[in-house]
Amino acid sequence: MQNFSYQNPTKLIFGKNTIGELANEIPQSAKILLTYGGGSIKKNGVYDAAKKALGSRAVFEFGGIEANPRYETCMKTLEIIKKENIDFLLSVGGGSVLDGTKFIALAAKYNGEDPWDFMCGKAKSPNEALPLASILTLPATGSESNANFVVSRNSTQEKFGGWSPLIYPKFSILDPETTYTLPAKQTGNGIVDTFVHTMEQYLTYPVNAPLQDRWAESILTTLIEIGRKGIDEPENYDVRATLMWAATMALNGLISRGVPEDWATHGIGHELTAFYGLDHGQTLAVVMPGLWRNQFEKKKAKLTRYGHRVWGFLKSESETATLAIEKTEEFFESVGIHTKLKDYGIDSAEAAEKISKRFADRGLTSESGLGENRCIGPKEIKEILESR
Repeated sequence: MQNFSYQNPTKLIFGKNTIGELANEIPQSAKILLTYGGGSIKKNGVYDAAKKALGSRAVFEFGGIEANPRYETCMKTLEIIKKENIDFLLSVGGGSVLDGTKFIALAAKYNGEDPWDFMCGKAKSPNEALPLASILTLPATGSESNANFVVSRNSTQEKFGGWSPLIYPKFSILDPETTYTLPAKQTGNGIVDTFVHTMEQYLTYPVNAPLQDRWAESILTTLIEIGRKGIDEPENYDVRATLMWAATMALNGLISRGVPEDWATHGIGHELTAFYGLDHGQTLAVVMPGLWRNQFEKKKAKLTRYGHRVWGFLKSESETATLAIEKTEEFFESVGIHTKLKDYGIDSAEAAEKISKRFADRGLTSESGLGENRCIGPKEIKEILESR
């Protein structure tokens, strides 16, 4: 096991009818900007419950944050924040709304010319941020209990992730009943996102960390067992509660402590979203199996363990590893998320050329590339996408 440090300051409030806890968590004097997405919270009762709990507090609103939060949209909040002296952000929605809100929290305190500069590495992230909290309505990203976020910029067709210890939510409210009305595709995307988050921290190479491995395997096994139920039985509280908790546990920093991490699937997937507008979960389902095949020898030991412990295969090392990849693809398809670019009307050769060139233009090489071994460069990215 590798050395590590771990701290997660977010308070989690989990269970039925917990939105009312807002009254105990946000100061009465706070000037709040409530952020949300397309307006589903006004149809499923979440908005009304939140407003009731906030009582007489000063609340301003900003809606329309997209499923892949856009820089251009998020930047529109800064004028409201300055004009109304906003001092607290409350994200109400899924992980994308919260990701956008995290960017807003940092951008509001940024003194440079363009907040995008700290997203693309041209400037350091601010050393101050507005405090924020969340009411989660879509389990997927784990953003409710971490300091990560991802934002897209339409004008440049770019999508970048960021991290700052300043943007851990002060608290997050997780009521599984708020997820009952999610469309099947959103539920499926969330399941895939949770699954791949787990894999990015698990399926690398062995470092004698059996507890972390078993934590990860328990998340994967649970998702496989109940994933389809989450779609077929949308008001099954126990299933919805488990999916919500799995998404949080997959990316709250716990299972990654002391082990190598990959994140190449996410890096490549972000470009598929940037160029083609695919849902985040869809990009992950496309890229990960292809990446595993491309990096088969380097990942074979953990692929074999995964095949043994999660899928129950007891065959040779290579056969078990190969079957594990195939079963993963079948699982993604079983929750309604396709695994080939052609299923989304995208030419794999075109995507491979465009995306590999983008990484080459950024200076990525096979000697200083993506992945736990830093060996996935433009050549490998092209091969991965051509195979999808």
